[in-house]
Amino acid sequence: MSENQKKVVVFDYGFGNVRSAERALARVGADVEITRDFDRAMNADGLLVPGVGAFSACMDGLKRARGDWIVGRRLAGGRPVMGICVGMQILFERGIEHGVETEGLDEWPGTVGPLKADVVPHMGWNTVEAPEDSRLFAGLDPDARYYFVHSYAAHDWTLEVTNAKIRAPKVTWSTHGERFVAAVENGALWATQFHPEKSGDAGAQLLTNWIETL
Repeated sequence: MSENQKKVVVFDYGFGNVRSAERALARVGADVEITRDFDRAMNADGLLVPGVGAFSACMDGLKRARGDWIVGRRLAGGRPVMGICVGMQILFERGIEHGVETEGLDEWPGTVGPLKADVVPHMGWNTVEAPEDSRLFAGLDPDARYYFVHSYAAHDWTLEVTNAKIRAPKVTWSTHGERFVAAVENGALWATQFHPEKSGDAGAQLLTNWIETL
């Protein structure tokens, strides 16, 4: 590992395409390791939490691997964490699937629920509406497309920041049948509903933007 190369752990708790994430991060210059080792996950410059499948299953797997505790401890110390797809959804207060409610990590208030659209799952390429001062989407064309695969989403953003010394979160939106949260930048915690590791050059630039903040 070179002196300036960032160490990123892709957290392997059984519910994410860790190999695709590993390749995408290595492509943009990170020193990447796939592991669920507690110390390695805690000490890396960045922790990436992928996720595919059901909200409840991802939460169960994360807790078995102590990932819930690792994410909380890293964020308490201002250490960067990035969630992808269901790895983003579980950061919210709760998820509801088939009428079953599951507690999430509660880093953000709100509920992840079914997408209301004519075609579900939302599978394929879509544009997003990012804030002008977004660091995550810096240098990216507003018409760039990202790869989504999901049937559930967060439809509202309710976190309010009342302390003027704390930077307000930046929320990016997309639309499939209805508007939903496509990405969030909230201090050390960033996340995307889409898969940057499957989003070609645009996804590579987005991951580069994250790594540059580590």
